[in-house]
Amino acid sequence: MRLLLVSDTHLPARARELPSQVWAEVEAADVVVHAGDWIDVALLDELEERSKRLIGVYGNNDGPALRARLPEIARADLDGVRLAVIHETGAKQGREQRCDALFPDTDVLVFGHSHIPWDTTTPAGMRLLNPGSPTDRRRQPYCTYQTASISHGRLTDVELRRLPRRG
Repeated sequence: MRLLLVSDTHLPARARELPSQVWAEVEAADVVVHAGDWIDVALLDELEERSKRLIGVYGNNDGPALRARLPEIARADLDGVRLAVIHETGAKQGREQRCDALFPDTDVLVFGHSHIPWDTTTPAGMRLLNPGSPTDRRRQPYCTYQTASISHGRLTDVELRRLPRRG
């Protein structure tokens, strides 16, 4: 099972559209995970239409239309991997311990908000992943997203993907 992880797309505020490289990943993915801050409900509509399966949550910048359609926390069992998605996990200091306490029955937690890519494992063994942003790099050197695979109940092949800088 191939996963595409994105967050903080901020459309159309930070870009007019998702980069074509990300749309190609949408087409290739079995599951697309979006960890919030969509901004425009049109992106949700398009991802629902173009994705085989979409798991998403709303972020702090998402208005009533997105909050009416998306949960604050999403959970799914993907081939035996217990996935949770949330937009914000708080400060980086203490994140692993905080997430272990808040998500005790989770194997993988995908989050966003900071636009800073993150990939760690908590003391309890939960994988924490933040794909960064494909449209708003802020102080990061590149816009990013992540891909991963799930096989035989295990998350594998987690890769941070960099996008070319826009003109």
